Order: sequence, then C-alpha cells, then structure tokens
Amino acid sequence: MNNKVRVGLVYGGRSGEHDVSLQTALAVIKAFNHSTYEIHPFYIDRQGGWHSGLALSGPVKSIAELTFETAISPSFDEDIAVTKIEADKLPITSMFKSASGEQRGLDVVFPLLHGTFGEDGTIQGLLEMADIPYVGAGVLASAVGMDKVMMKKVFAQEGLPQCMFRYFNRTQWEKDQVFFLMEIEIALGYPCFVKPANLGSSVGISKAENRDELVEAIKLAFKYDRKVIVEENVDAREIEVAILGNDDPLASVAGEIITSSSFYDYKAKYIEGKSVMVIPAELEPELSERIRELAVRAFSAIDGSGLSRVDFFVDRKNGEVYINEINTMPGFTPFSMYPSLWKETGKSYGELLENLINLALERNADKHKLQYSFETGR
Repeated sequence: MNNKVRVGLVYGGRSGEHDVSLQTALAVIKAFNHSTYEIHPFYIDRQGGWHSGLALSGPVKSIAELTFETAISPSFDEDIAVTKIEADKLPITSMFKSASGEQRGLDVVFPLLHGTFGEDGTIQGLLEMADIPYVGAGVLASAVGMDKVMMKKVFAQEGLPQCMFRYFNRTQWEKDQVFFLMEIEIALGYPCFVKPANLGSSVGISKAENRDELVEAIKLAFKYDRKVIVEENVDAREIEVAILGNDDPLASVAGEIITSSSFYDYKAKYIEGKSVMVIPAELEPELSERIRELAVRAFSAIDGSGLSRVDFFVDRKNGEVYINEINTMPGFTPFSMYPSLWKETGKSYGELLENLINLALERNADKHKLQYSFETGR
C-alpha cells in the first residue's frame, strides 16, 4: 500500500512570471524526498489551460521531461465575453474529490505560481472552495501581499516604517497626468521607482531619473497592471528575512542582496545571476534583531501563513530601517534568497519543504474546527 503523502505541484500560470514559476517548480521537484512524497505536477499554460501530469517516480533534470495525461483548455463564453473553466472539471479538483482507497486523491497542494492568478489569492480561493489543503498564505494575505498599495496601507496601520510613495490607476492618470507628475516631483523627487501595483519578481519596474523617463516608466508599468505605485529613492542596503510558520512564525537570519545592476531587477534576479547574496548580512546584532522582529510583525499584519520573504531597506546615511514589501510566495530557484536564508539558519531545503507541507495540513485542520452553518431552531 502506498503511504506516501500525495502532493500536487501547480506551476506555470497566466502571468508575466510564468518562466520564473517553471524554474521554481523544477527546483522544488528536485528537492523533495521522493521516498516520502508522491509528486503530481499540474501545469497551467500561458493561455490558462490546465494539464494534469503523471506521478513522478523521482527527480527530473528538466521541466520538459514531465509528461501529461490530460489537458483542459479554457472556453470562451460569448454571452458574458470571458474565458472560463468549469471548476468541477479541473484535474486538480476532480482528482482530489473523486478518488478513494488506493486511488485516493491529493493530500495537499503546493501552488508554485508567482504573480497574477497565482500569488494574488486567485488560486487560493479555488483551493478553499474545493477544501484542499495548500501551502502558503490564504486568500486575504495573498491578495494584500500582492497589491503593493494595499500592503503599504496595512503596514502603515501596523506602524511599520516605510518610504514615501504615491499611487494612481489608469483612469486617474489619463485624466490628470500633469497633476500626478507634479505631485511625484514635489513629494518624491528624482530618482524614483515606478512599479505595477500587482506584480512581483521586479517585472515592469523602472528607475526614473527625470520627467521623460518617469512618463515612459509609468507607461511600461501600466502594461502589467491598472494601478501604478511610485516610490522615493533611498540610498540603502537591501536586506531580506524569510518567515516560516502560521500563528507563531519564525524569522530566519537576515541576508543582504548586493545587486549587479542599478537595482535588483528581473534580469539580475533570474537571468544574469550575478547578484551576490550575503548571508548572514553584516549587521549589528541589535539592528539584525529589529529587522527580524519587523518581518514577523509584517507577516502577522497581513495574516500570513506558511511562508513569506520580507524585504527591507537600511539607509546608508542614517541607518534607518524601512520595510519595502512582503512576498507571500517567494521563489525556490537556484538564485532564490528564501531557501538560502533558511539553510544558513539551520534548515535544509528538504526540511523546509516538509515543514511547509505540515503547516498547510495544520492550517487546514484548524479551519475544520470552524462551524460554517447556523441553525435558527425553526
């Protein structure tokens, strides 16, 4: 009898970070203990089609080695003009709910999706509806962690120190570009950083040195999201902390990114691989401890669960600490900071994955203690 824990890995997706997700999936597959876990890959292509993979007998050398037995493509509904997939036909939900005995379904799902439709609460909502245990943040924490504007508002409520920023949506920008340009120049100055509000992995981010570059940067950011955020530039060290846990989270040692470019962009993260990770970061013990404490507070502020990576700036001039953002589904690529931080803290890649699976099952069991119906007595 097969007593392995059956883990569904969902990767790919309809986002600008599709390729990053593929790298993450391969790294995770290689790291799992295949004598304990039975891995079932589920690939979402760039058009939104779901592909159900055969169970893996062991690690693979490349993501292209995976084979798929079923595929479900999205259909276009002309009446409501949207692309849709019926939830009960998704291979991941049908596999989980219909199997029994030796053909039992998945025990837990590990969504390795970065960016839109994967890190923003979308896939989490589907798994919640299907009552499938899953690794990582829930719907609310995922959505807040993905939207940089909402994230900063929550952090402000928590009293976490942040850099100055401004934001606007496409409609506001098209109505009054001059107003927003002047507000940015007066409040933030140059250089400043322009980002899509809902995207990760530094996709669509630009550094603007003047008004012409600012306009072009905003135009680029609007290609990826309907809302844009502009942040002041701080001459700072980039410090990151990994968080692991549910209601009682743990913080790793702090690490520092020394980038190979003017800022830690997509190319520096995933293509060139020339950025240097210094782990642990060379910080005074008191400063390191304060950053780790702030990381836990940020994780709790968004009601995080499972894992997150929290990024900070430390001002080179005065040593002030500013929280930059929280990433609720950090990458597990060969260049990723999250597993590297835990390795230095004393937790191997395999142990980390095992902890994440257990945290997912723990969170699901806790959810089942809740009552979802109310009897009126009538």
